[in-house]
Amino acid sequence: MTSGRSFYITTPIYYPSDVPHIGHGYTTVAVDALARWHRQAGDDTWMLTGTDEHGQKMLRAAAANGATPQEWVDRLVAESWFPLLKTLDVANDDFIRTTQPRHEERVRQFVQAIHDRGYIYAGEFEALYCVGCEEFKTESEIVDGTGAFEGLKVCAIHSKPLELLQEKNYFFKLSEFTEPLLKLYAENPDFIRPESARNEVVSFVKQGLKDLSISRSTFDWGIKVPWDETHVIYVWVDALLNYATAVGFGSDPEEFARRWPAYHVVGKDILRFHAVIWPAMLMAAGVEVPRGVFAHGWLLVGGEKMSKSKLTGIAPTEITDVFGSDAYRFYFLSAIAFGQDGSFSWEDLSARYQAELANGFGNLASRTTAMIARYREGIVPPAGEETDGDRVIRETVANAVERADAAIERFRLDEAIAAIWTIVDALNLYITENEPWVLAKDEGSRSRLDTVLYTAAEGLRALAVLLSPIMPIATEKLWVGLGAAESLGRLQDQALRDAGRWGQLRPGTSVNALAPLFPRVEQPGDGQPGAAKA
Repeated sequence: MTSGRSFYITTPIYYPSDVPHIGHGYTTVAVDALARWHRQAGDDTWMLTGTDEHGQKMLRAAAANGATPQEWVDRLVAESWFPLLKTLDVANDDFIRTTQPRHEERVRQFVQAIHDRGYIYAGEFEALYCVGCEEFKTESEIVDGTGAFEGLKVCAIHSKPLELLQEKNYFFKLSEFTEPLLKLYAENPDFIRPESARNEVVSFVKQGLKDLSISRSTFDWGIKVPWDETHVIYVWVDALLNYATAVGFGSDPEEFARRWPAYHVVGKDILRFHAVIWPAMLMAAGVEVPRGVFAHGWLLVGGEKMSKSKLTGIAPTEITDVFGSDAYRFYFLSAIAFGQDGSFSWEDLSARYQAELANGFGNLASRTTAMIARYREGIVPPAGEETDGDRVIRETVANAVERADAAIERFRLDEAIAAIWTIVDALNLYITENEPWVLAKDEGSRSRLDTVLYTAAEGLRALAVLLSPIMPIATEKLWVGLGAAESLGRLQDQALRDAGRWGQLRPGTSVNALAPLFPRVEQPGDGQPGAAKA
């Protein structure tokens, strides 16, 4: 079903120094939904996620836990990061770890190549370094400490003291890429999205770029510099390269040509690495720059950004154990304008679950299949003569497909879901206005009832296809409930951009009993949900 158009998309490469929180889950399901949409639309799709396992912070965390760095990352990935993908029903094509030989060998090859092209030199270096960010800090990113850290310089993000590092390092001539990068941003305005992120990067680069220290010699947990094994490659240079090494850079030119360049979805706090350092590295190597970088906002809880260091993280399972993975995916992708900061609250999640999923979509599915079972012995009837009201549903579905696909092209998952939801609202109103339960009592309205039931069922067929990248579990249940699997084949094989073509669900199809797609959730009264009830 591929169209030949390549769509390669990546999550940030996560730093598994601790367990994942709902912010990591948010990014991952966003990328998964975009990949699922493109895959089902027939594009040649590849989704990559993975873990960034080197660096000083990991070395210290391992030592603090009485393990070697490799033992520590193996445990974290096996116990926390792989299970996250299962918890959230993520269909990634690959998972790369920066400690894998396939990555390490190709990183050395890449760094050697930019060294050979004259972009790396040796020099002395002294600067304030944040171990939490694994980054040397500029003046604007350093603040005066307060409380226990009064009198010290601290990181503006982590509020922890910075370390003065003085060492002989190798440097990448990042300063030579100020103009080429500004040219890239000017010629390709969509390279960085949203616009607020683009403006921030452009103004940062316009101030002029400083050369980047790309090696460390004070510790050895990392990939060794090929021409000087007393140094390891700076963790961010190593990490960024995962996007290229995972799809065959340096080992499989055919695969690399097929997949590259990529779209990167990242949190806005790591935007500069992806929109400045990464394209500059690629330019230096003579490799095509990424297709684009999309920076989403922060997830705020109680008005504050979630943070592992401040222990404000919420584990994704706290939500999925109660509401299920579909509700998690729907809530974060619809409730937050993708690209802006968004607030999470249990009350909002619970209210949306009840109103939009249980009462809106779930109830529509249950009552449509129940009415076909009750009034037409479980067989989807053929539509009779069409009225203006029926045509409105058909047009709503066709418009929703176009608008949703256009929104996905802009990486606006929230707008895509809003477009699809016009079908849910229109169908609920349609059933209320047409009152099939009244039509069923009048033999003279038999043909009209057939049309109303067919219209509702066919609208649900389109909804199942359109919402499957967002809520794969519930839509699969609906697909089986509609009997569509028998006549139309697997849900994931339905051409997504063709979902609006009316009349695909065949009259004569047998519907199946449908349990509630979104069971009622008990409220214990303390603002946080309790156990789900079927």
